[in-house]
Amino acid sequence: MGQTNVGIMVMENVGRKLKKDKKKRKAETGEEPINPMERKKIKRVLDKERLRAKSEKRAEAWHKQKLASLDSRSNERTEISPTTTSGLPELDIRLFTDLAAAEVSIREAAAQALVVKLLEIQKAYDNLENKEVVDGQLKLEAEKKDDGLNNCAPSLRYAVRRLIRGLSSSRECARQGFALGMTVLVGAVPCIKLDALLKLIISSSMKEDDFGPLFAYGAIAKSGRLTLEWIADKNTPYIKEFIGSLVSMAAEKRYFQEPAVSIILELVDKLPVEALLNHILEAPGLKEWFEGAPEVGNPDALLLALAIREKAGVDDKEFGKLLPFPYSPSRLFTVEHLSLLSKCLKESNFCHPRTHSVWYSLVNILLPENVVKGFDPSVALSFMKKHKKPRKGSSAEEDIQKNLKNFCEVGIEGSLILSSSHDCKNLALNVLLRLLPKLPASCICNILSYKVVRCLMDVLSRKDPNLFKSCQYFMRELCEWVKHDDVRRVAVIMALQKHSNGKFDCITRTKTVKELLAEFKTESGCVLLIQNLVDTFLDKGHASEEPLDQSQTTDDNSKIGSTEYKDSFRAPGTSDFSKGWVLKSLSNSWKHLPLDANARFRVHREILKFLAVQGLFSSTLGSEVTSFELEEKFRWPKSSISSALCRMCIEQLQLLLSHAQKGEGPHVVASGPEANDLGAYFMRFLATLQNIPSVSLFRSLSDDDEEALKKLQSVESQLSRQERNLGPSIDANKFHSMRYLLMQLLLQVLLRPEEFSEAASELVICCSKAFRSSDLASSGEDEADGDGTHELMDVLVDTMLSLLPQSSAAMRTAIEKVFKCFFHDVTDDGLLRMLCVIKKNLKPARRQETDNEKDDDDDNVLGIEEAEDSDETARNDGQADSGTLVDIEAEGAELLEASDDDFDEGMDDDAMFRMDTYLAKCIKGRTNQAGGETADSQLVHFKYRVLSLLEIYLNENPGKFS
Repeated sequence: MGQTNVGIMVMENVGRKLKKDKKKRKAETGEEPINPMERKKIKRVLDKERLRAKSEKRAEAWHKQKLASLDSRSNERTEISPTTTSGLPELDIRLFTDLAAAEVSIREAAAQALVVKLLEIQKAYDNLENKEVVDGQLKLEAEKKDDGLNNCAPSLRYAVRRLIRGLSSSRECARQGFALGMTVLVGAVPCIKLDALLKLIISSSMKEDDFGPLFAYGAIAKSGRLTLEWIADKNTPYIKEFIGSLVSMAAEKRYFQEPAVSIILELVDKLPVEALLNHILEAPGLKEWFEGAPEVGNPDALLLALAIREKAGVDDKEFGKLLPFPYSPSRLFTVEHLSLLSKCLKESNFCHPRTHSVWYSLVNILLPENVVKGFDPSVALSFMKKHKKPRKGSSAEEDIQKNLKNFCEVGIEGSLILSSSHDCKNLALNVLLRLLPKLPASCICNILSYKVVRCLMDVLSRKDPNLFKSCQYFMRELCEWVKHDDVRRVAVIMALQKHSNGKFDCITRTKTVKELLAEFKTESGCVLLIQNLVDTFLDKGHASEEPLDQSQTTDDNSKIGSTEYKDSFRAPGTSDFSKGWVLKSLSNSWKHLPLDANARFRVHREILKFLAVQGLFSSTLGSEVTSFELEEKFRWPKSSISSALCRMCIEQLQLLLSHAQKGEGPHVVASGPEANDLGAYFMRFLATLQNIPSVSLFRSLSDDDEEALKKLQSVESQLSRQERNLGPSIDANKFHSMRYLLMQLLLQVLLRPEEFSEAASELVICCSKAFRSSDLASSGEDEADGDGTHELMDVLVDTMLSLLPQSSAAMRTAIEKVFKCFFHDVTDDGLLRMLCVIKKNLKPARRQETDNEKDDDDDNVLGIEEAEDSDETARNDGQADSGTLVDIEAEGAELLEASDDDFDEGMDDDAMFRMDTYLAKCIKGRTNQAGGETADSQLVHFKYRVLSLLEIYLNENPGKFS
């Protein structure tokens, strides 16, 4: 108690002195006397003094409470306790048996009863006048030994020695029970001298691999006796002796290392800071142990150094190379220092399946408890910070991100992931899971790095029995982590798709990314995903940092991976391939959105703008163009994209317009120019970009295509204006469906030049006939036949039939919508022409037809090649690619014959890959032999499309042919 009062007095004196100095300096200079750094140092000193005083006070209070509790129980039982002939209470030997019981409650009761009885005996022994006579009468030991327990009753000496011996026993739970008994006894009975106890422990070890001394040292550390010894004597030698013995044991036996350090850590928690610096760090052998730790790979030494440094809060060269000097988290997590600790981290996998405590300590230093609160969720993803100035106070966030990046790259990937050990990979996944609860979303790219995602794909694609369940568990926890946070979900999706080139689900044979995409329930989440996909497409710092080198694998066994997995990483290293998965991901993002009509329109509008800009236009002045009319800035990749990607953008744009048209339900005319009408917005957006001087179409058009494009835009604009004037009606639905067909045809003209200009002109004529107005009539240029031999619907049906064979799925949907609106006006002639398509076949004629006969053939309106030529071409292509089917089957026979010899041992990897190649050739050969995409198959598809139109007609006219 006296020491506690001294500590409090010291703290109060320091505080009073600081206040006096502050007043004095203010009076002399009239300025602030202490700068912020000095104030922090003084506060740190005061905190340490306060902490030391609290720990001393707590230790004394605990010790007094324990003694009072045990003394009270001893007093209660003194009267009824049996006594020996010497007058001392008798010790029940059966209590030692109960200490080894498997039941925890029995062990605890036995330990409590043993200590109460020994306190009773010791109290009676202290009251005896002639103690030597009693010592001679009791024969619990064969003879009295010079064990240093001179002031203890014989029963107490016997109990101490037996407890120490019992710690080496492997019977049931003897070690746990005897350690518990020794902990309580040493903490409750002050007459047991610490020096005598340490000598008994050292002399009791009978075998080299005996864990008994470790349990004994652990009992002493938990009892709090060393803290009391230090309070009583600041220069006590027992702490250094205690630590030195543990360090010696840890240095001799590798398997003693972890328990020895855990005992020292127990003592570190109980001792004040002063004792740590003057006793623990100066213990014999500890400095040498720290110095050799990086070379031999000692994670326990690193853990101890971190724990002492954290509590002491001071730098010390005693830690050797384990900790940087001077210390700071940024220095600890530099690439150079982590490389020094690499062996320590790798060796920490010895305690598999547990995660070594050093990782918990590093994670706590890396990501403090309040780290997530310090990150702004509105700018959580680093690639959302474009066009924003750096925020004040963001240096701490940048340091954390940099430290985390180094920790993952060097500590986890370099030390564990790239190792061939399954235990190391399992440890890496466990450590990553420990980071997740405190991880800001902006740092997920460091966790799900290229090597980590590649490791997950390696294991999940091959269902590696050693790591498959660990990877599955990791993915489940990752999905749970993003469950209620769109920012996290976007970050995970982007990381998985970026490092797998958009094929994570395909390679791993899971639905992880698909399910994550389906979980977006808010407009903000969908827009966030779209923005990040767009930034990835524009090469905003999201190219994979790792080369897609086939020689780089995360596992020696990755050579056994599936052919599909390998093929996905051969050519896809190109920029086109990485941009391709962005477009596919965008197409998946607009499907099944659980949003209201207005929110869905806004999401679709963002996607449409991106697809239109990238697919239809290019900039002649740099990669950024500002539209003052739309008040937006449009961006292109620094390196121009290929024509294949442009075509892909146009195809996705067609699908988006078609999807938006399907999702409208019963059409309601919009009140504004394009309110919730994605098609109207697209046409306005297209016209606006065409008027920007520095923006041009991605390809030059022929005169016919350019004229067709202008006509389609003009007619759509006039139809849109008339649609708004009509209001909700059947005629408005006709205008609406025809407008979307015009848009699809416009995109088709850009997608396949010089193929649809004639059909576009015919459709414009049909619009001028169907929707009679002066504007439309002038746009048609009176190109309709004047003799009136073909009625309007016949021309419209012919036009739609000419579009069906080579049209996209989106255009076919638009054609069906138009047909459904105009089916009442379809003539018998039109129906007959549709039926002629159904009856048409491509069987060769029995006689050669003349050129005139071919020209007069009304059925040849499809432009489909003859079957013989197409079949011959397909056969030649199949032979060029895969060889003849006979050769393939011969190759397969050789493979099977070679594999039969070693059937019992199983095929090696090369044989398996050869067999896979054979099966692929066989399937491809049979497909080519069957015809593949021949004229026959094209005709069949065409017939199905015409049948869908006839089905619409029959559904609306059920009694027409009855």
